[in-house]
Amino acid sequence: MKPPPDQTPSSPEPEARPRALLAAVQLTSVEDADFLDGLAELGRLATTLGFEVVGEVTQKRDALHAGTYFGSGKLAEIAALVEAKQATFVLTDHELSPSQARNLENAVDVDVMDRTAVILEIFHRHAHSRAARAQVEIVRLQYLAPRLREQGKGRDRQRGGIGGKGAGESSLELDRRKIRDRIAELTAELESLETEQQTRRARRREQNRVALVGYTNAGKSTLMRALTGSAVYVADKLFATLDTTVRTLHPETRPRVLLSDTVGFIDNLPHGLVSSFKTTLDEALEASLLLHVIDASDRGWRRQMDVTDRVLAEIGADDLPRLRVFNKIDRFASAEEQVQATQQFASRFPDAVIMSAYDPEDVRHLHEAIAGHFQRFLVEDELRVPYAAQHLRGPIYEACEVLSETYEADAVVFRLRGPAQTISSLQAAAKAPPRDAA
Repeated sequence: MKPPPDQTPSSPEPEARPRALLAAVQLTSVEDADFLDGLAELGRLATTLGFEVVGEVTQKRDALHAGTYFGSGKLAEIAALVEAKQATFVLTDHELSPSQARNLENAVDVDVMDRTAVILEIFHRHAHSRAARAQVEIVRLQYLAPRLREQGKGRDRQRGGIGGKGAGESSLELDRRKIRDRIAELTAELESLETEQQTRRARRREQNRVALVGYTNAGKSTLMRALTGSAVYVADKLFATLDTTVRTLHPETRPRVLLSDTVGFIDNLPHGLVSSFKTTLDEALEASLLLHVIDASDRGWRRQMDVTDRVLAEIGADDLPRLRVFNKIDRFASAEEQVQATQQFASRFPDAVIMSAYDPEDVRHLHEAIAGHFQRFLVEDELRVPYAAQHLRGPIYEACEVLSETYEADAVVFRLRGPAQTISSLQAAAKAPPRDAA
């Protein structure tokens, strides 16, 4: 199996898009609607990867065929369709075992990529930061390692002498050792980067933080841009955002609120990706509030919402305060459908925000909801700052709302509204000896 060629739009004569045939088995335990949603999602993954989807083949079975994923009759149908459509790849909606992938490739005579391989290739192309690239490479190598033997079947380098031993076996072990060494190297690099990330997060620890979480392509990055005014990357693709982005809520509030965008989730996301993207998901774990963004216009919104809830529980973030945001309400075909959908969501989720990230009034309402969440935890108190400690003026105005400022003979008295812990820290700093005191 080889990945499709990366498309380069800047090229004067871009190569033709690779043609892919979608192939999926519907188990008898899976509802028709869920199966169709999964198959449509595989099509969107294929499009994100640059494929041209030229057809679909499905089969209902009690269980996946242990050797070839499909039964023998369906394999012949797929092979004929591959030839008729001139497909160069077959994409399956389940993760295949190494032997299933090899046997299926032999039967249809084109490269086969399972759902996991497609997702990994998208992650590989969209990862930009050192941490994201290292995390993706680790999972790709872990996926590749058990497939080395199957990929080498029939090649001279895999054949040895008596009992199958010899140079071929040594080559396979050499490849495996290279993978183990590379994973160890990348893991060490990630541990170093994690230390840097912890240092940066420690500086933000006392600040109010909001993490945007949700299914891939739910509109998190668009919402991030609308709430912060920052030029974060936005694209109508799955997994457009893999790197953590932190920006300040705009217009700024007192105290200041930081927003972080996180990697989107997807059904049947390879477990290794969930565990390996610890750096990104830590932004959700350490947030004061989670904005769970849901695509209201997607007919599978309930399944997508449940997937996000499940992943958040898996990483230990299910107990954090959460505000559900039903986004893309403007995607409904008519105003009547939009009103009806809004009423239905409001009835089922009375505390949720129902909106479009492109409607300034909706964005303002969400901004107020975020600010209001943190306002509930603020206290009012007095802070007496000696004139020798006026270096605290900047931190005071940055972290708190100054209600009044009174000048006395030996100090400035501030009446503040802000987090109790922050005001307590400022009071302790104001009472500390002057900087130039010996």
